[in-house]
Amino acid sequence: MNYTLLSSPLQGFTDFRFRNAQNKIFGGIDTFYAPYIRLNGKMVIKSSYQRDLLPENNSELEVIPQIITNDADEFLFVSKYVQELGYKELNWNLGCPYPMVTKCGMGSGLIKNSEKIEQILHKVQNESDIIVSMKMRLGYDTTDEILDVLPILEKYKVKNVAVHARLGKQLYKGGVHLDAFQTCVDQSKVKLYYNGDITTVTKFHEMQARFPTIDHWMIGRGLIADPFLPSMIKSNSLEYPKNKMELFSEFHDTLYAGYSESLSGSTHILLKMHHLWEYFSVIFSNPHKVSKNIRKSKSIRNYEQTVKEVIKAG
Repeated sequence: MNYTLLSSPLQGFTDFRFRNAQNKIFGGIDTFYAPYIRLNGKMVIKSSYQRDLLPENNSELEVIPQIITNDADEFLFVSKYVQELGYKELNWNLGCPYPMVTKCGMGSGLIKNSEKIEQILHKVQNESDIIVSMKMRLGYDTTDEILDVLPILEKYKVKNVAVHARLGKQLYKGGVHLDAFQTCVDQSKVKLYYNGDITTVTKFHEMQARFPTIDHWMIGRGLIADPFLPSMIKSNSLEYPKNKMELFSEFHDTLYAGYSESLSGSTHILLKMHHLWEYFSVIFSNPHKVSKNIRKSKSIRNYEQTVKEVIKAG
């Protein structure tokens, strides 16, 4: 069966530097979704969002921009902006679980408000020709919240819905709700993509067997933790390449150079890299020790030395 691998966006992690480095060194992802644009009521696109979507920063990639909003005018403003950059599709985030987002009635906090979702889609469809796709959870409190939304998405011809098979209130804890996702598959006429806990080649095969009609698979945190994963899935390999650490070192150094150039001051650079290593440590033989040693590095020089030692130890 043919299938497509997608990179789920994660704010603060999967920007254009990460996407380009992952694509160049490892490959395997067919389409990248950019982290969401949030306007906060001001009709201004922040410079960091602008940089992330510039065509010249994504020339080797297929990228789909994303918005998080509960306001139709914001949606239309961002639609126009991304269309001017040459994008034809805008993905609407109804999946973000973070309390500072959901308390504002956005992300997964909007799923239970099907009336509001319909109002926004109605206005957007009438006033823009942007292709709309969605990224959402099964619900915020219960897994049946999505079932009230799916008929609305069908009515407004939403291109597809990538469903992260968790609830908003779970954040990233607890298991995925596979039976609830199956109910969506059974009831939805909208094309569904699967997202959630694809962290190994074996796990991917399990999900394929569980949902044989799904042909688009979205990898989120699993991609940041293991940038080898998409190419290993594509080559159906359970083994890492022999030059695993060499490739990872090139990936790390590319990211590190990019962030050193764009972030001001060693504190910001170290904070960024420490966050990334919370994920990266997973592919090393002693993840806990690696994570602990990286966190202890408080200066650029100390960080660089620690990384060398960690990669050498593998």
